[in-house]
Amino acid sequence: MSLFSNLRGSGTNFQNPRAIGQAILNNLPSSDIFESISVAGPGYVNIVISSDWIAKRVEDMLICGIKTWAPTVPVNRVIVDFSFPNIAKEMHVGHVRSTIIGDTLARMLEFANVEVLRRNHVGDWGTQFGMLIEFLFEQFPNWEEVGNQAIEDLQSFYKASKIKFDDKNSCFKVKAQQAVVRLQQGEDRYRAAWEKICQISRNEFESVYKRLGVELEEKGESFYNPYIPPVLEELKNKGLIMESNGAQVISFEGQKSALIVVKKDGGFNYASTDLAALWYRLNVERAEWIVYVTDVGQKEHFHKCFSAASMAGWLPDENEHKYPKMSHVGFGLVLGSDGKRFRTRSSEVVRLVDLLDEAKSRCKNELTERLIENGKIADWTDDELDATSEAIGLGAVKYADLKNNRLTDYTFSFEKMLSDKGNTAVYLQYAHARICSIIQKADKDIEEMKTKASITFVHADERALGLHLIRFQEVVEQACADLFPHYLCDYLYSLSEAFSKFYASCQVVGSPEETSRLLLCHATAVVMRQCFNLLGITPVCKL
Repeated sequence: MSLFSNLRGSGTNFQNPRAIGQAILNNLPSSDIFESISVAGPGYVNIVISSDWIAKRVEDMLICGIKTWAPTVPVNRVIVDFSFPNIAKEMHVGHVRSTIIGDTLARMLEFANVEVLRRNHVGDWGTQFGMLIEFLFEQFPNWEEVGNQAIEDLQSFYKASKIKFDDKNSCFKVKAQQAVVRLQQGEDRYRAAWEKICQISRNEFESVYKRLGVELEEKGESFYNPYIPPVLEELKNKGLIMESNGAQVISFEGQKSALIVVKKDGGFNYASTDLAALWYRLNVERAEWIVYVTDVGQKEHFHKCFSAASMAGWLPDENEHKYPKMSHVGFGLVLGSDGKRFRTRSSEVVRLVDLLDEAKSRCKNELTERLIENGKIADWTDDELDATSEAIGLGAVKYADLKNNRLTDYTFSFEKMLSDKGNTAVYLQYAHARICSIIQKADKDIEEMKTKASITFVHADERALGLHLIRFQEVVEQACADLFPHYLCDYLYSLSEAFSKFYASCQVVGSPEETSRLLLCHATAVVMRQCFNLLGITPVCKL
């Protein structure tokens, strides 16, 4: 009807919207994709996709692999910048969203055959290191001989040094500031101490990343330090940097606040580091798309950096929709049941490792109770129980985050995320395990069936499941384009519901359609496992 409104008065012969619909129908080329085409009501063109075509698409995927359903993204190399904890501080619940969302975006883009450079822009430089190094020297004059034991508990070490740094009656602060200068000048003893502190932190970070199945390459603040002076010099030569109240800033038309790139004392800051990193990523790493995964509170900062890059000619005008381009992927807060930032009862920030341990422990207790009630506990080894609890517990934490629109805050609740009912990872794991059990019970050679048998739709719910399966590619493509992982979660949950409806109305094992329906079950399991993989969740086949 809207098309008719646009054409009215343009000299066409169409008398009404239905005539346009009929013209579209008459001019559509013949295709095996269509089962039927009709014009309804005031001009709606209804197209019914062929059941045979849907079945063939699913069969081809089973033979050629799920990678044939990978979407096409119009870039070759993308940088995803995420997680970025601070050296000498433990990872806490505040890092969980950036780490989980960033990993999923990287996985989806990698699935789309894009080269993804996973970057961890850790906070490994700054005034706090003078404080830490000076405290290390005072507490352990022979720290090189003592080794890692000198700062075994890095978090406690940091807190103790901060207390001394804040003591107005102590000369420690002056010594710490002098230590920063000596570190920046590259003195061997200070550099060695800095590297030791960084390595201890890295080891702790890596243990968390390993549990989460997250891969990252560290390029921290210190890496970009050598690039800051020439980058700022380039911006200054292009007339972008001006002096304001003793600081050097970049101003933007229509904005009250400027971007400070050199502080009053002559020191560099986050903006100077981020601009140097941006320059490096565009000119050295040759990224076509750079994605920053941080909380929504940093949106303004990054948009200023992007604007500065455009003004410098590093990026095309954002209205031109060309590459290279920058994207800020913002996310909301993790809240507790009181609606405030999620913390412990003593108001401490929740350590990420404690959160993961708690999820696994709760999951293990619930799974053990269920297996005892069902009389199946004897069928499980301790290692199986432990590995399954880890997979389901950590998967539940990830899915509870990813299923939400990332721009919104979400309330953290172990009870809800570990429930086996509703849109949870636990429910989806049980759905996947049920499919694996059906296929195992049939005791048929699926690999042989894929090449010798075919899928046919006898029941409407079979067709509905097949139609949902082939939507996988377009969902992943849209999730990559919009950088919203919850699209994939919505798809996965609705897929499991479509399968449940199919299984309730269509007998599989022992039915005349057993072979076709087993292939449909297998296709559903394949797509579910790929969804789990993209979400960073380890699927389980036995529950």
